[in-house]
Amino acid sequence: MATDLAQHIQQTPLIDTHEHLRKENDWVENGPDILQDLFSNYVPADLITAGATPEAIAKLNDAANPDLDARFAAIRPAWEASQYTGYGEAVRILAHEIYGMEDWSSDSLQKAQKQLDQWRQPGGRYRLLKETANLEHIQTDDFCWPCLPDASGPDFFFYDISWAAFCSGQIDAKALHEETGVEVTDLVTLRQAMQQIFTKYAACAIAVKAQHAYNRTLLWRERTDADAEKVLQKQLSGQEISEDERLCLGDWGWARGAELCIEHNLPFKLHTGYYAGNNRMPVNFIKGGNLCALLARYLDCRFVLMHIAYPYNDELVALAKHYPNVWADLCWAWSIDPFSSSDFVRRFIHAAPINKIFGFGGDTGWPTSSTAYAIQARRWLTRALQAEVDEKLLSESQAIDVAIRLMRKNQEACFDIDGARQAVAAALQ
Repeated sequence: MATDLAQHIQQTPLIDTHEHLRKENDWVENGPDILQDLFSNYVPADLITAGATPEAIAKLNDAANPDLDARFAAIRPAWEASQYTGYGEAVRILAHEIYGMEDWSSDSLQKAQKQLDQWRQPGGRYRLLKETANLEHIQTDDFCWPCLPDASGPDFFFYDISWAAFCSGQIDAKALHEETGVEVTDLVTLRQAMQQIFTKYAACAIAVKAQHAYNRTLLWRERTDADAEKVLQKQLSGQEISEDERLCLGDWGWARGAELCIEHNLPFKLHTGYYAGNNRMPVNFIKGGNLCALLARYLDCRFVLMHIAYPYNDELVALAKHYPNVWADLCWAWSIDPFSSSDFVRRFIHAAPINKIFGFGGDTGWPTSSTAYAIQARRWLTRALQAEVDEKLLSESQAIDVAIRLMRKNQEACFDIDGARQAVAAALQ
């Protein structure tokens, strides 16, 4: 029999703070077939670690091949070794509970394909996320500056302004001119172009996002205009710049993003911790603790540190405890390592103020996977908080309060959701 806690977690609409969702037309016109859908997103990394070859992964994803059995057989041994990981659990949830698959037979896959075909219709993406996943709204980073109203759900799908290239010291003067009308010739005009991006898109944006930890260290240093100008001029003239020079310009651009976030009342989301994929993660880049100088320099900027900085989870608890301008986000973390994420929640409760943590983001491209990840997150959050109740560290009513905070109240306090909805509605008039 479900406890009151479990029922509240199941029934409370969940705010999704991080996705890379593809747009409605892409889902309808270019979406996956059943095997691509089941085994997309993050589980291929576990399959490769378990021994699947690139050829096997390519065969799995070959939608032109109608032989579903043969495609699945190519990765079956690796799947059997990976099915119990967090990524694997999400695949099993998607298969068994969303598609109703009883096994991995061709018959089950064919029936699931018919269900997928029904969802890949106009409005199907919204219904899956709103009704099946019970999400209140979704925040998407689609790797670009524009944050425009989404006609498939204007008050449901919100977007982040991408700031990763600026943080990486990668200045595309042509793209900036096309987007803003500003010809970037020096640091003054680069700053003007950055300001123009916010002028155009900040009102409808929900946040600013940068995942530059994938190509540089999170360690930030204050940089002078003079030093950044020298690097920019080299880059604009087509000269190669060194890694140190790239970091200089990146740190400068990162700081300007923080300042613009303060000016426009937008949180700044930063990827911390684990990399997707295989064979390219320098762990010294990804620690949340590398951000301390930035956090201290911009105390008025609301920084959302994503993915619990895995595997530096405890370090992130300490940052959220110490810095009033830091929020910890469990987006993607439940599927990376659900036990560590459950432990993170419990440690956080007893170390940091409970209004400084967000409970969910799927970090995925297809709505079916987002739905599976939402189910996974609810289950592991229930386990974590039920353990608190069972050990008499929290009463059930206190655990319910914590759950609601993680699922939506904390996000409502940090993000200007009503303001974004009003701006989107005004833009559509």
